[in-house]
Amino acid sequence: MSNPSTKSQYKSDLEIAQSATLRHIKDIAGNVGIPEDDIEMYGKYKAKLPLKFIDDQKVAKSNLVLVTAMTPTPAGEGKTTTSIGLAEGLNKIGKKACVVLREPSLGPVFGMKGGAAGGGYSQVVPMEDINLHFTGDFAAIEKANNLLAALIDNNIQTTVNNLGIDPRTVEWKRVMDMNDRSLREIVTGMGGKPGGMIRQTGFNITAASEIMAILCLAKDIDSLKTMMGNIYIGDTYEGKAIFARDLKAEGAMAALLKDAIKPNLVQTLEGNPAIIHGGPFANIAQGTNSAIATKMGMSISDYVVTEAGFGADLGAEKFLDIKCGYSGISPKAIVLVVTVRALKYHGGQALSDLKQPNTVALVKGLANMEKHLANIKIFGLPAVVCINKFVTDSDEELDLIKERCKELNVKVALCEGWEFGGDGCVDLASEVVEAVDNCKKPYQPVYDWNLSVKEKIEIIARKIYGAKDVEFLPKARQNLKKIERIGLNDKPVCIAKTQYSFSDDPKSLGTTTGFTLTVREIEIAAGAGFTIPITGNMLRMPGLPSTPSAEGMNIDNDAKITGLS
Repeated sequence: MSNPSTKSQYKSDLEIAQSATLRHIKDIAGNVGIPEDDIEMYGKYKAKLPLKFIDDQKVAKSNLVLVTAMTPTPAGEGKTTTSIGLAEGLNKIGKKACVVLREPSLGPVFGMKGGAAGGGYSQVVPMEDINLHFTGDFAAIEKANNLLAALIDNNIQTTVNNLGIDPRTVEWKRVMDMNDRSLREIVTGMGGKPGGMIRQTGFNITAASEIMAILCLAKDIDSLKTMMGNIYIGDTYEGKAIFARDLKAEGAMAALLKDAIKPNLVQTLEGNPAIIHGGPFANIAQGTNSAIATKMGMSISDYVVTEAGFGADLGAEKFLDIKCGYSGISPKAIVLVVTVRALKYHGGQALSDLKQPNTVALVKGLANMEKHLANIKIFGLPAVVCINKFVTDSDEELDLIKERCKELNVKVALCEGWEFGGDGCVDLASEVVEAVDNCKKPYQPVYDWNLSVKEKIEIIARKIYGAKDVEFLPKARQNLKKIERIGLNDKPVCIAKTQYSFSDDPKSLGTTTGFTLTVREIEIAAGAGFTIPITGNMLRMPGLPSTPSAEGMNIDNDAKITGLS
């Protein structure tokens, strides 16, 4: 067998994925006890899993491991690669494990970050399919979202069954799964009376749709319909709140999602099961795959590795305070991914120089890791620091991280999954198993849902972010009154904040303290069951970079794709 580290020096992620020999998906399903007749195959290597295989008794006995990260650099620190590698490593040491992940959004795939199917020898496959359309879940979510948008505008226009919706109060936007800044703000209804009532609106990216959030928290079709019926539309001219159920929209919307609600089964490069389902971003939504997918994984495996987007202040907090709160699950260990480059970045080293050794910057940046570890301790869960190794890391830099973890009495392991697959994650897997065995109680939420929305925001800002104060701008104060009027004060909060800093300023690196978090408005996601405080300059429709990843992609006459990363 050739050395994978030698191969990975010359092969891209796509080339590695394309050279893999995949097993038929019926065999992957069979290995976890699901008969071929019960899966819905999308070709030979993808399948939908029926919800009937979720077993609450097995869920209660399974060991859930959450992978999160320190505050990332713009390129990300490899949570998905680590999650896949850890699942491979757990299987290597004799544990029955699977990985459960989010589906990639086409926006980042064609934008700056590229694909989201792992990297190197820690990937889920078929990589091209997963990154491009997959089983059509995002398209179904988009259609359900836009159906509601069409029904809203139609009701405003029609004189039959007109609900008297005040168009000025409608904030529901259309969505598409692409970075397209020109659609952030648009005007609809042009063309005179046949075009409807002119009003200002816009587009969000599909991952930011409330339908995505709902799908990822629903338990089944019935709960999906109820949640979509609870979507807040706007107010009548008399100030009465209008919901999607008032438009009788939820039935048709759920019909569009009849297949999308089922989680997707694929495989890792080493032939282990992987479930991929849903894809909300963590800076503007809850940032984790569906509760259905996680419970499916816990029903078919003894160990389930899942991830939460961006840093632990965003993804992990929302995973625990929102997803776990609604689904009743609890991780038994949290893996905090750190990288030498991110530590140096938060220690003041320029982004362009991160490949250069700099122990001074690294030591300074360790404060960021330590703040995330302190936050994990607030939730009462054992932590394992995973050093995701890059080929440019020096031994001296790696040793400094290990030494600091030892001083903090925190478990630490090197992850070399990108280079060696499961073999590079055996030590990490062993540390995780030990942490899981030492977990004696479920997580502790950082706030009580029964507190007011304002109080919950302040608790997160102070305890998790390190803020001294929280300022609510006039629109946010108006939103707080509306939330109380509608009766949503007892719901969790899903704070939209930059992923690049503990604060709401993306340029404030390291560990910021004594700052004021500014909440400029609070969106209502009554269907998903939370409110969304917007901090800083958050965009729910990203734009493409000056040189998009799409420019490097191509396909030949044999349908072989190149340039996808």
